[in-house]
Amino acid sequence: MSELPAETAGPDESADANETVATGEATIQDPTGLHARPAVKLTKLAKTHDATVEIRTGEEGKWVNAKSPNAVMKLKAGSGETLFVRAQGAQADDAVKALVALIERDFDAE
Repeated sequence: MSELPAETAGPDESADANETVATGEATIQDPTGLHARPAVKLTKLAKTHDATVEIRTGEEGKWVNAKSPNAVMKLKAGSGETLFVRAQGAQADDAVKALVALIERDFDAE
């Protein structure tokens, strides 16, 4: 996980220039990819943090709201793909750490 000044986070970043953006990444391990059940787990966890949380697949993917199950499922992220996470706000670091850990734990699959 890293922190970047908001102005270096990307041209589409709407952050205040004095705030930092926490970032992280993890690889999807589930053979079926990011389907409904893990997408819901991810969004529920994102909603517990006081931060704007976004995810994308790949280096050039479009950032989507990690608190929206519909947006997360529309990513259609497959097994072996890297999910990039970024967050801004009071709990940005905690949000990124928690989401990366959830992805790395294979969404607590049973």
